[in-house]
Amino acid sequence: MRPRDVLEIDFFILLPVLVLIVIGILFIYSSGMSSGNTQEYIKQIIWASAGLSAALVLSMVNYRRFYDFSMWIYLLALAPLLYTLFFGRVIHGTRWLRIGFFGIQASEFAKITTIIFLARYLADTRRSGGSFIRFIISCLIVVVPMGIVLVQPDLGTALVFIPILLSMTFVAGLSTRYIVFLISCILLTGVLTVLPLWQTYILKKAIPALVMLTNARLIVIIILALSIIMAIALFGFLKYRKRYFFWMLYVVAIIVFSLGASYMGRRLLRNYQIMRLIVFLDPSVDPRGAGWNIIQSITAIGAGGFSGKGFLQGTQSQYRFLPEQSTDFIFSIFSEEAGFIGGIIVFALFLIICLRLLQLMNTTTDPFASYICAGLAGVYSFHFLVNVGMTMGIMPITGIPLVFMSYGGSSMISTMLGIGIAMSIYVRRYIH
Repeated sequence: MRPRDVLEIDFFILLPVLVLIVIGILFIYSSGMSSGNTQEYIKQIIWASAGLSAALVLSMVNYRRFYDFSMWIYLLALAPLLYTLFFGRVIHGTRWLRIGFFGIQASEFAKITTIIFLARYLADTRRSGGSFIRFIISCLIVVVPMGIVLVQPDLGTALVFIPILLSMTFVAGLSTRYIVFLISCILLTGVLTVLPLWQTYILKKAIPALVMLTNARLIVIIILALSIIMAIALFGFLKYRKRYFFWMLYVVAIIVFSLGASYMGRRLLRNYQIMRLIVFLDPSVDPRGAGWNIIQSITAIGAGGFSGKGFLQGTQSQYRFLPEQSTDFIFSIFSEEAGFIGGIIVFALFLIICLRLLQLMNTTTDPFASYICAGLAGVYSFHFLVNVGMTMGIMPITGIPLVFMSYGGSSMISTMLGIGIAMSIYVRRYIH
């Protein structure tokens, strides 16, 4: 890359990122003042500087080099994930890879490597159109790291792989039927997972129709019966080519998959994850326990009003009412001190970043680059929507950080690596 090309990087994406990072550092400092923890914001400055340096270096490297080594990068990222699964140190219910004094969350970097490898596969198979095999292999590429992260267990980070798959396969032109099938399965699985918890902990009354969701034997019988219907529908479609047979198979397959996945999900969920779902439905179930974070977060956001209480003046942060306020609930602390106006500014900055990635996706002449931009836009928008929704009480607590702002080295550096790749694509957007 020529030296003058440094001036050609996309400042419309870099500047909003820098503003969000500065805001994050300021409010990490604010959240630590009352407890005397002044180390967090210093560490965040170091991690942000390292991430920015890495992003600028990547912007000067031709992103096409990742195309040639995408599979090896992907496999290399799986190795620390597997090591962390068996030998990682458990911190706040999640396994971390410890290297001396440093803790690394390998799953954060796996998101970027999965985007790169999936982008290459979709670019290499783009002539196959919306084939079923293409969709299945795309799912497998994402499910492998996602499954390892889920078992660790880290439900929040595992969920981030879903928008990667959905956004990239949609942009790659895979059949909408496959994408709708996947979205329907995810949504129905979530509903079927939550309903028994709602019945037990909130309604506290047995509903016969919901009993089957917790009875393993009954679930097996229902799945077997529905599988017979699926077999009949498949036979009818292959023999008579009638579309109603196809749609019968389509709908029943969604029910079968969701029913089985919801049962397995409830078996795999840890107690604290179950309580997060319960208090999302009704925080008053455990107001001084699992529901405390949501209640205090909503209180902090509401207390900020239109213009906020002012920097270092928030009661929720300064009196430590809200745990994890520099990580999961950084937006709550920010909203209390900066108010509605500050919240709108953060919304606008994230919107600019995501729209810029989408514009770059449509501008670049390289399909590989286009799919990478789609994956990055999916990740950043998902992090923002889920984290902010969580602090407002309209999303369950999942432990997903607010990228660029939340305290954490692995999240900051991996996120900035994505920005660096995006800037590299911008510089070479017309070269293929």
